Amino acid sequence: MAKVRVGRVGEQIKKELSQILQSELKDPRVGFITVTGVEVTNDLSQAKVYLSVLGTDEQKEESLKAIAKATGFVRTELGKRIRLRKTPELLFQFDTSIEYGSRIDRLLNQINEGNANV
Repeated sequence: MAKVRVGRVGEQIKKELSQILQSELKDPRVGFITVTGVEVTNDLSQAKVYLSVLGTDEQKEESLKAIAKATGFVRTELGKRIRLRKTPELLFQFDTSIEYGSRIDRLLNQINEGNANV
């Protein structure tokens, strides 16, 4: 039963964080960001937020620095939107699964093109 609630809270945090990062955060260093996932601990004290950032590695680092600097603001806004006894501590990380998946797709396409020529 507790796992269901943690999952629901994680999805709600993901939805609200997406809106906050896209509309409320006014830092010009923040590029195009997508919240790909949120993992919340069982006691709802921490939430790992996985981000996908469009751009070069330098732009990704700048975006992560800007979000890390605005963590207090983001957490406050999240606390206003979600009714929890204690707002979880937010830990932002890059989600490399999309890049990894596209790399695998490119490799498979190269293999298929090689087999078609034989």
